[in-house]
Amino acid sequence: MEGTIRCSANYVPLSPISFLLRSGVVYSNRISIVYGDVKFTWAETRRRCLQLASAFTHFGISRGDVVAVLAPNIPAIYELHFAVPMAGAVLCTLNVRHDSAMVSVLLKHSEAKVILVDYQFLDVANGALQILSKENIKLPHLILIPDCDKCSSNSHIMEYEAFLATGRPNFEVVWPNDEWDPISLNYTSGTTSSPKGVVYSHRGAYLNSLSAVLLNEMPSMPVYLWTVPMFHCNGWCLTWAVAAQGGTNICLRNVTAEGIFTSIDRHQVSHMGGAPTVLNMIIHAPPSIRRPLPRKVAVMTGGAPPPPQVLFMMDDLGFNVIHSYGLTETYGPGTVCTWKPEWSSLSRDEQAKIKARQGLHHIGMEEVDVKDPASMKSVLPDAKTMGEVMFRGNAVMNGYLKNAKATKEAFKGGWFRTGDLAVKYPDGYIELKDRAKDIIISGGENISTIEVESVLFSHPSVLDAAVVGRPDDYWGETPCAFVKLKEGNNATMDEIIKYCRDRLPHYMAPKTVIFDDLPKTSTGKTQKFVLRQRAKAMGSITKPASKL
Repeated sequence: MEGTIRCSANYVPLSPISFLLRSGVVYSNRISIVYGDVKFTWAETRRRCLQLASAFTHFGISRGDVVAVLAPNIPAIYELHFAVPMAGAVLCTLNVRHDSAMVSVLLKHSEAKVILVDYQFLDVANGALQILSKENIKLPHLILIPDCDKCSSNSHIMEYEAFLATGRPNFEVVWPNDEWDPISLNYTSGTTSSPKGVVYSHRGAYLNSLSAVLLNEMPSMPVYLWTVPMFHCNGWCLTWAVAAQGGTNICLRNVTAEGIFTSIDRHQVSHMGGAPTVLNMIIHAPPSIRRPLPRKVAVMTGGAPPPPQVLFMMDDLGFNVIHSYGLTETYGPGTVCTWKPEWSSLSRDEQAKIKARQGLHHIGMEEVDVKDPASMKSVLPDAKTMGEVMFRGNAVMNGYLKNAKATKEAFKGGWFRTGDLAVKYPDGYIELKDRAKDIIISGGENISTIEVESVLFSHPSVLDAAVVGRPDDYWGETPCAFVKLKEGNNATMDEIIKYCRDRLPHYMAPKTVIFDDLPKTSTGKTQKFVLRQRAKAMGSITKPASKL
């Protein structure tokens, strides 16, 4: 409006820091964190985070410095999601499955000034510091996060609670100068290449956290079970989202089926999340572990489309699966398959097919589209024409740390290019078909590995499956399936191939089946690059058939 002037004195940049400051007052006496016998209220969590932030500044941490943490889903890593940005610093959560060599690379690249390490991973951190010490660079300070039941005090290393005690609870928050200032640094899982440092902003984290509340259908005071690693996309931004709603965080050091069912029963869990691997763990839990759910539990899943059989069994157990899709570069979930009431009257099979779609962008994202990567034109919404999934909006990363070339390539054409292939339906919903590099081209035909995997998952003996291309002198390449069978079940290669041929065009059915465990990332994604290497090492099928 003409003549309107924004009062700069009233301007405070958007930041999820504000969620904790508010909940510490509104929900002051409600439980914020549960970890075994350890419990904190929101008032206590607010005070502890302010003390931690104060301790960091006394320790020499200033605006823009990086603070790393190597820990599983325990209270400390949750607190650090607020304490580090409150000090004006940038949080870098490291994958607990990394070895010392990788941790040393990431500490060097991020220039972390401090690393907080859970006792379980102290040897990994020490190994990383030993590697760095040989490179004549300044080492980050190490702070140990002990477990009073698992390790004794180490007088040579500063410990977490002692460090916290050096701070003061009346600390004045160091707010970002700008909403686009970095709040966290997340390294990609490395499923397609070596990890890249993805920079999140305070604005993006704020918007994506509130979007996570909506797409998880999360009311005030939810009870959230932490089965998604907090080091992965900052727990899909639910670290901050649960604080916004004054919820209770149920922390699990190790994710097991027994731990999930016990926690749901004991703490009346309302929400949780996890890759299809976690869903598989739940549905295949032995009867001795399963417990009736006290109420419907919402489960957000992503990483790979959930197979129909998994959806059926989760529903039978009392879970409501919410399917989302995104990448590290989109703060985790960037789309959600929002359910429409009219779909509830469809057959169970039809409902499962729809629920496996990736849907549309959430409210915090400006747009998702499926485009021809060369012309940048949107593909026809005919559910057939494939293109590349692209995002744009405030909930997309600032860029890759110290990698201007990769950032420029990722945003070529003004959109973030995911490298994922999909189709668009007439209602605007998208459905992933494959990663561009995972598509199998056999005799000139494109084969979606996701479609083949969906059929494999429906086999009653199959627990897990992944499909990659195997070199073939005649067809170029053919589908090669890696299959893990359920315990106590048997199946032969010929049986699996016939099962697929009965349900797919013959050229899409696997020509090779390998029975083995599947390599996984820490977030449950199958490491297909490992399987592609194995398939390539097998060489060509020596006597290609004249037809499939």
